[in-house]
Amino acid sequence: MAEEICRDIYHSDPEWNIILLRYFNPVGAHPSGYLGEDPCGTPNNLMPFVQQIAVGRRPSLTIFGNNYATKDGTGVRDYIHVVDLAEGHLFALKKLFESSSNIGCEAYNLGTGKGTSVLEIVNAFEKASGKKIPLIMGQRRPGDAEILFSSPAKAERELHWKAKYGITEMCGDLWNWASKSPYGYAASESPKLNGSSR
Repeated sequence: MAEEICRDIYHSDPEWNIILLRYFNPVGAHPSGYLGEDPCGTPNNLMPFVQQIAVGRRPSLTIFGNNYATKDGTGVRDYIHVVDLAEGHLFALKKLFESSSNIGCEAYNLGTGKGTSVLEIVNAFEKASGKKIPLIMGQRRPGDAEILFSSPAKAERELHWKAKYGITEMCGDLWNWASKSPYGYAASESPKLNGSSR
């Protein structure tokens, strides 16, 4: 819907330059461990839920479906490190500001182009954290796709951007954040950046 609105804006006034970015499952945290995801209430995404289990805030993870036509029966998704995602934004801005001609309205997938199953990512997080994640196998949810991953080829070709980090780094950086701030921002001390407090 939002893409259609942006395309309509461009078609109504071709002077616009619009870049649309499609995200694929952002994961991880800043490598410093001072910036990470801290959802309010019950997380809607896999990895914040897993990190809360690892720090003792939740008892177990329910995996919705273990009978998909995938290598281990669990759903497969494309996960991207938040740092790669942030850099994707910078490359998109660079294209907008440095283009000598009108670029129109272009959409780019920001993902790795690789699928990782729910069990694979849980296992990678267990390895990164040294914590066991208790699992409950639940029923499939209506509408969940078996496999969903991106083709970042256009972003690689036109933005000169490519995801650099894999699941190991995503899980390691997420654990670094979670272990430093087990209760998120509410109970953690704000770091001093560059010697000053802001």
